[in-house]
Order: sequence, then C-alpha cells, then structure tokens
Amino acid sequence: MPSDVTDAPDESEGLSYEDVAEEEEEEDNVSPTDLSELLKEGTKESHDRAENTQFVKDFLKGRIKRELFKLGTAALYFTYSALEEEMERNKDEPVFTPLYFPLELHRKEALEKDLAYFYGEDWPEKVQCSEATRRYVDRIRHVGQHEPELLVAHAYTRYMGDLSGGQVLKKVAQRALKLPSTGQGVHFYSFENISSAQQFKQLYRARLNALDLDKGTKERIVQEANKAFEFNMQVFEELDKIGALLTEEAQEGALPIHDGKGDPKKCPYYAAKPAGAQSSVCPWHLAAAALKQPSLQLVLAACIALAAGVAAWYVL
Repeated sequence: MPSDVTDAPDESEGLSYEDVAEEEEEEDNVSPTDLSELLKEGTKESHDRAENTQFVKDFLKGRIKRELFKLGTAALYFTYSALEEEMERNKDEPVFTPLYFPLELHRKEALEKDLAYFYGEDWPEKVQCSEATRRYVDRIRHVGQHEPELLVAHAYTRYMGDLSGGQVLKKVAQRALKLPSTGQGVHFYSFENISSAQQFKQLYRARLNALDLDKGTKERIVQEANKAFEFNMQVFEELDKIGALLTEEAQEGALPIHDGKGDPKKCPYYAAKPAGAQSSVCPWHLAAAALKQPSLQLVLAACIALAAGVAAWYVL
C-alpha cells in the first residue's frame, strides 16, 4: 500500500524548527557570559544543521512514516533511559543539583507508554538500541560517570528542545499518523507537571546561569552541547537511511512484502534468490500489486464464488 508516508494538512507545510519553538520573551539582566547565552549562541550552527536534516524537515511537514516514528520513539527511550539514570546518579553533585527536576522533566515513563502503544505490552522484547543511538548512549554514560559537569549540556539540549516544540510536534504526529486524541503514542511530548513551558524554561535558564562554573568549564559544556546535537543528527541520518528502504509501510501481523531489496531475512524470495540472478522484483510484491487492481479483484471474487458453489454441490 502506498500509505507509508502520510501527508498532514497544509497547515504544517513550511514549518521550520524556529516556527515550532515558542516565542521567547527577552529576559532582563542577561549577560553574554551567562551559560544560557553561551549555549544559545554557541550551538546556533549545530541547531541549524539539525533542523535541516531530512528527517526533521519531513516531520515538520507531516510526512511521517509510521515505522520510522516507532523506531524514533525507541531511540528516544534508550537515550532518555541513559540520561535520566546518569542524572539520578549525579543529583547530589553541586554542578548538577540545581537542574534536577525529575517530576517535571523525566521522559522515560512516558516513552514506555508510547512503546507499549506501538509495539504491545511485550515491547521490551521487540525494540533494540540502534548503532547511532548506542554511540549517543555511550557518550552520556561516559559523561555521567567521569565528567558530570558535562551532563548539563545533554540535559539542556534534550529537555529545552522538547519543551520548545513538543506541543506542535505532538499535533503533527497525531494528525499525520491518525493517532488517538487521548494522547496514546505521543505521551513523550506531554509535560503534565509543567503548567507553563515558557516560565519553566526561564527558571531552567536562571538555574543554568547560577551554576558556579569557571570560563573553561562553560566552554567545555558548550562543546559538549554541540556533540549532543551531532549525536542527534546521526540518529536522524540513520532513520533516513532506514526510511529509504521502506517501500511499504510495515503491516503489523502481515506478510513481509517489498521489492526484493533490503534485509534478506524479511523476504523469503530475496533470501532464496540465486546469486547473480537478474530480476530483483519479488513475486509477492507483484502479486500484491496485481490484487489491488479492481478488475482482478472482481475475477478473483468470481472464482472464489464458483469454487464455493462447486464445493457446496459436491457436499450435497
């Protein structure tokens, strides 16, 4: 079926990451040496690159492949599991304690609900940490265990971004993927314990600026924030590559049907195809395409009816 990519209404066309972010009021008494300002200015280029990845642009336009959205949700689960475990480990570190908001920010539980919706209650047995996500997770683990001051960069990059565009992205996903209005599948984007994202972000930036850090440490945190953006872009690029191989939307419980390319494990024909064979078109794919033609459907229905009549006559 050709519905592996669903276009949301024109309302979302032309959105950029800047449009998704909420309008932020200028704060009083902001200094260029404040950590929040250093992070904002020091990650602008990485921010621009991230918003121009194909995955993000397609998402913002409502062109979302359901299977990719599920894989992206799994990637977020592994990322936030690592991040929040390291935050818990370092919650008493003076360099991180002021930024510890488990009730307001933590996303792991919400992501578990989303994965249960998409994969079923046995989702832990069905999801795997991808290669790009594993690199991201390994970096978070290293930072949490050896350089806890740099954990600030990863928390800032993830949570502030989620708070800025979460509600709009949630609506895009619900509309494009036809998800329930009750929030199933997009719990990740709902911060139920934050009444005003704008006010909370102001509080978070104030806490950032109040951290007792020297100039060198602030520079390292900005560098780490750029690394966090890079890890996120690698995950997006990985999803893009997977998306290029998805010629049909995965059907839960259906037979694997595709064009004979990609993972041999997913197609009996492709796995059994002799080496050097010229044809790359899977007969299952051709049969499925043929059965979508109304004329053939009519012929097939007539044949089934005829066979049923013969069988009934024989029994009588």
